[in-house]
Amino acid sequence: MDHTHDEGLSRRRILGGAVGLTAGAAAAVAGLPPGVAAAAPAHTAPGHTAPDLVRWRKQAAHVVITRDDWGVGHVMGKTDADAVFGMMYAQAEDDFNRIERNYLVSLGRLAEAEGESAIWQDLRQRLFVDPEVLKRDYAKTPTWLRRLMQAWADGLNYYLATHPEVRPRVITRFEPWMPLSFSEGSIGGDIERVPLTQLEAFYAQRTVPMTDEEQGLLFREPKGSNGMAIAPSHTRDGHALLLINPHTSFFFRAEQHVTSGEGLNAYGAATWGQFFIYQGFNANTGWMHTSSGVDNVDEFAETIVTRPNGSRAYRYGKALRPVTTKAITLSYRTTDGGRAQRTFTTYATHHGPIVREADGKWIAFALMNKPVEALQQSFLRTKTRDYADFIQVADFKANSSNNTLFADSRGGTAFLMPQFMPIRDDRFDYRKPVDGSDPATDWRGLHSLRSLPQAVNPRNGWAFNTNNWPWTAAGADSPKAADYPRYFDQAGENPRGPQAIRVLTERRKFTPQTLIEAAFDRYLTAFARLVPGLVAAWDKLPEGDPRRTALADPIGLLRGWDYQWSAESTATSLAVFWGEALWAPLSQAARDAGMSMWDYLAERATDPERLTALEAAAERLTQDFGSWQVPWGEINRFQRNDGAVVQTFDDAKPSIPVPFTSAQWGSLASFGARRYPGTKRYYGTSGNSFVAVVEFGPRLRAWAVTAGGVSGNPDSPHFNDQAERYASGNLRPVYFYPEDLRGHVERRYMPGR
Repeated sequence: MDHTHDEGLSRRRILGGAVGLTAGAAAAVAGLPPGVAAAAPAHTAPGHTAPDLVRWRKQAAHVVITRDDWGVGHVMGKTDADAVFGMMYAQAEDDFNRIERNYLVSLGRLAEAEGESAIWQDLRQRLFVDPEVLKRDYAKTPTWLRRLMQAWADGLNYYLATHPEVRPRVITRFEPWMPLSFSEGSIGGDIERVPLTQLEAFYAQRTVPMTDEEQGLLFREPKGSNGMAIAPSHTRDGHALLLINPHTSFFFRAEQHVTSGEGLNAYGAATWGQFFIYQGFNANTGWMHTSSGVDNVDEFAETIVTRPNGSRAYRYGKALRPVTTKAITLSYRTTDGGRAQRTFTTYATHHGPIVREADGKWIAFALMNKPVEALQQSFLRTKTRDYADFIQVADFKANSSNNTLFADSRGGTAFLMPQFMPIRDDRFDYRKPVDGSDPATDWRGLHSLRSLPQAVNPRNGWAFNTNNWPWTAAGADSPKAADYPRYFDQAGENPRGPQAIRVLTERRKFTPQTLIEAAFDRYLTAFARLVPGLVAAWDKLPEGDPRRTALADPIGLLRGWDYQWSAESTATSLAVFWGEALWAPLSQAARDAGMSMWDYLAERATDPERLTALEAAAERLTQDFGSWQVPWGEINRFQRNDGAVVQTFDDAKPSIPVPFTSAQWGSLASFGARRYPGTKRYYGTSGNSFVAVVEFGPRLRAWAVTAGGVSGNPDSPHFNDQAERYASGNLRPVYFYPEDLRGHVERRYMPGR
């Protein structure tokens, strides 16, 4: 299939056709409807010319933004490009700071804002993302995509022109090629797998020890997501259902609704600075992405030879190939607020950039680098009408890191794995660096979509993923591990997997409300597996052992616990503190054994280790809260003090209790919280963020909630107006159709007001 030709099949079937707006809504974007404020004069800001402003005002006249009573922006454009223009303008209104920061990261320019400490993160990015290459790619993109990218830049630049009080840290003018640097939407891209300490060690030619986190010795809050698709056979009303439950850093995505007269009508979560709904739905299809455990990012150990003239080569079979060198110059902010530069000579082989050295070998890093295809796939999926459309768009094969749970109005459901999957020789263990000098280790093209593990319309009636392996995605109708190379999974199972199967098999006739209840089910599978071993360890203590007396009451509490979280539960508090005390000292042992932490704690932890951890947990609870019997809601809190990307938490400031726990313990509803300097309470920064349940009937219905609120401005009424709903799992109705908005409109305006 030709993905670059404007009249290609995807273009004709998915881009064509004004199917997204009612006649009245389509007419509204052609002129100013009643109640819409006229555009105010724009101020010329640095980098913006008078012709720019004329062009932007003209495009703004084709856009209407309606803010509902939760502050959600419903953007209506005459064309897709108009809708993108308004979408970016509305995003900037809500949180320009996060938009700019995402592009500072993706363009490798973070050090220009944060100083030299970010130089290695920038270098890592620039090894893979070259602005000059992206500019050339932009010039070759399909015309329809260039229009969207130009509209993206224009919407952001028009916002800056009409808001002179907003002072960008670095980027004063956005260029249309920039979206190619950030085209896929994930919370953590493949590039982030390169350890920064070892990149620094290689290019600075000094010893830099790996951090405990890089070595996997510290607990890392699970970041991924849950997705569930329920077929009509398993719903009360015969309509497919979809759970959208990303677990990301809080406030990482904007909740938006974007429509156009060219068939765009998508609602959901858009990563700040991107012009497509990343996790969401239209009237006919819904897509939920979960971080995948596939192994499609590889390291190649290169044998380097220095030639007599000082140039470097690497062995490949019987030949020597020249090492590619490239100078990368990075700017950074100095401590006095000035600017300085550092230039690095970087190296690469045909496998990819050199990112570190190990055992005398240079390590090249191979990953997907298809920004044009990725951006097309990301946008076009939002306009699909059914599974056939969706899989046609997936044939770009430019999704490398995400599984997908899919549902549509025809009753179709599916679990899909990332489409970018290199074919490799399964004799080699690609979880470790493979010998780059052996041509047999090379990638041999990409797997076809048919050859990937998947579950399409499974007979069991549901499919799910919790960042776990694909082999249980649809119960008995799941793909079988024995049928696939081992590189299709390196995640294994996690405690949310059995919990998802448990809640999905408990019911035969789901409704939207019971699916919400399943998403917030209170059972903690990890503790159901771990606590009996602790109780048995205490039971085996001999009479007279002082621990029998000291731990009798804590053991009694846990022995009688039903393993369900709640804000009032003291057992939840004790169990979490015990689990954390047990986790830390055994991380290295689990790593050495090649086991997941959950398996190691259940199968290898000794009785003394279990009991010592309980003593530590009770002691820490008593020290911090005056008793080892503390309701979980007194500890686990949601607090939003300001719009900073990294917040400062304070026990003296208002916060609200959150009853669910970290996904670490098997909770489907995830709240990644911990203590911070100066706090005793735990404050969450990741986990459930945007949560939605969608019913695909003749008329779509949906419910959603966003962590805190949709605005990043502390002075906005929508900065924290959803916090209580978020903590209680009380999703609000989504206003998807124009008639749903009636009586719920807070403001309607054109960009530039």
